[in-house]
Amino acid sequence: MHAPPRSRLLAHDTGWCLRANRACAHGWLRRGFALVSRLGDGVFWYVLMGALVVLDGLDGLSAAAHMAATGGVALLMYRRLKRWTRRPRPFATDLRIRAWVAPLDEYSFPSGHTLHAVAFSIVAIAHYPVLAIVLVPFTLLVGASRVVLGLHYPSDVLAATAIGSALAAASLWLGLPAV
Repeated sequence: MHAPPRSRLLAHDTGWCLRANRACAHGWLRRGFALVSRLGDGVFWYVLMGALVVLDGLDGLSAAAHMAATGGVALLMYRRLKRWTRRPRPFATDLRIRAWVAPLDEYSFPSGHTLHAVAFSIVAIAHYPVLAIVLVPFTLLVGASRVVLGLHYPSDVLAATAIGSALAAASLWLGLPAV
């Protein structure tokens, strides 16, 4: 007899998470992903917004304000989703998975780091396409870091990518200016 589809999906999600989490046994990799994750807490984005203002004046301020507004909506959205879904983090449900850094909150779905990274990157790139060379790899690393560090399932990151993309697209569609 086959397991229900939801059980199979969770097993695959857990399997991917476990394999990725084992990579952190290498100290240099763990430190690198921990740094990326820490920067994704907000530091990187705040520095970027400030740099845009300093380097490009009012146009930079417009881009930074657009990013901040999108980030505010993302924050509200992901907090509500976490309270609604209450999905436990991978390390809390499978003792083979280790949390290599402390989580910011109790729940896993969706990944707030990834949701914000995707939304901020799309908005920033809409204003300054040249930033894609830095923001796309950084955003991919933020998403990967959340799984590798044992804090999220791959499906948390994929869902956050979709939500962040939709949110950024909506903010751009609403007519907020882009260069």
